[in-house]
Amino acid sequence: MGNPKAFLEIHRQEAGYRPIQDRIHDFSEVEQTLSTRERKLQASRCMDCGVPFCHWACPLGNKAPEWNDALYKGDWELAYRLLNSTNPFPEFTGRICPALCEKACVLNRFNHEPTTNREDEAAITEMAFQEGFIQPKTDIERNGKKVAVIGAGPAGLATANDLNLMGYKVTVFEKNEAAGGLLRYGIPNFKLNKAIIDRRIGLLEAEGIEFKYGVAIKLDDLAGLEKLASDFDSVVIATGTPTARDLKAPGRELKGVHFALEMLSQQNRVLAGMEFSKNERVTAKGKDVLVIGGGDTGSDCIGTAHRQGCKSVTQIEIMPKPVEGPEDPQNPWPNWPRTLKTTSSHEEGCTRRWNINTLEFLGKDGKLTGVKVQEIDWKPNPEGGRPIMVEKGKPEIIKAELALLAMGFLKPEHPKYPKNVFVCGDSANGASLVVRAMASGKQTAAKVNQFLSK
Repeated sequence: MGNPKAFLEIHRQEAGYRPIQDRIHDFSEVEQTLSTRERKLQASRCMDCGVPFCHWACPLGNKAPEWNDALYKGDWELAYRLLNSTNPFPEFTGRICPALCEKACVLNRFNHEPTTNREDEAAITEMAFQEGFIQPKTDIERNGKKVAVIGAGPAGLATANDLNLMGYKVTVFEKNEAAGGLLRYGIPNFKLNKAIIDRRIGLLEAEGIEFKYGVAIKLDDLAGLEKLASDFDSVVIATGTPTARDLKAPGRELKGVHFALEMLSQQNRVLAGMEFSKNERVTAKGKDVLVIGGGDTGSDCIGTAHRQGCKSVTQIEIMPKPVEGPEDPQNPWPNWPRTLKTTSSHEEGCTRRWNINTLEFLGKDGKLTGVKVQEIDWKPNPEGGRPIMVEKGKPEIIKAELALLAMGFLKPEHPKYPKNVFVCGDSANGASLVVRAMASGKQTAAKVNQFLSK
């Protein structure tokens, strides 16, 4: 703890976002960065607590007090080594993690100004790449065993990275044309520039991991999977949660009703140079847009719709409005507070409504023109369990030529696999955070190593 009084003298300072009038016209990252001096000052605010709740809250067990101290002292290389000892890809989490560690920070407990851990780790990693502290490891001693990883999302990449460093020959099979999973095809470029992913994949390839793209391995084809399991010493399934939750309301078949990822993945592919016909293109240009679902995916749809030139955006959520303010009485510190979240996309313009149920998609000549919705309320269930939904207001129509379903994803069901097949990440646990997927990947790599070391 280089400056024991820093947390008393220096206030939390975030880098903030680019001005709205600038950022909504492009897909460049919206978040800005602090100067090196300002970043060191922010790192100095870490209290080096006797009980580091940040470490407890982070699924990866990041040792924030240690690398914040190294950052404050100007030892960027040590800061990265400490950070990378628990986090394989801090350039990802440093941009998109909700920072569970910051909500558990002791400073958040008494003045709601936690250490800027997320921004600090992004800055540390970028400096490490810039200064050449990150170089491919070419002296890995191989053990002669082969592992197949199905899926190149954050869980699969974390598994592949650890197993490769342990000496296994790792082959990653990916159904899409490039690696990253939802990092590439779900998260917009304005939150995560895809060059950041490419940089890391290049490093993993230089270290010996083989990527095979455009290869879709069907998990329900047990014969094919058993063949793969016999060709490799072990197989890891890290396919995420590919099935989005649907909304079986009348009119679902109308042109203009899409899953959120249809729009988000297509837009990212367009930015990567892929072309789509006018008929295939999912665009918000000149349209009133309705986003159904109040989570991060819905927020990403809002930001993308603005950049595509929408007329307006409305976001509805069937659940009640979260509590406003920094504290959540139902989830007190150091737990994650389920409070109202306003993202950079919300700031760009959006009508937000809660306790709204979708009744019907309305259209003309096969095209969406509006969505019939109704305000509802939730009453306690006398038998316990999920509250009961009851009608409250009269049905109304929200004008929309584009409706995006952003209601989450379904947890996959897996059959019984051979003993040398492991499942990790969202595919095993259901849709969750990138940091949790990475932590699951690392845990699975350890299990595979233990299994193959017997």
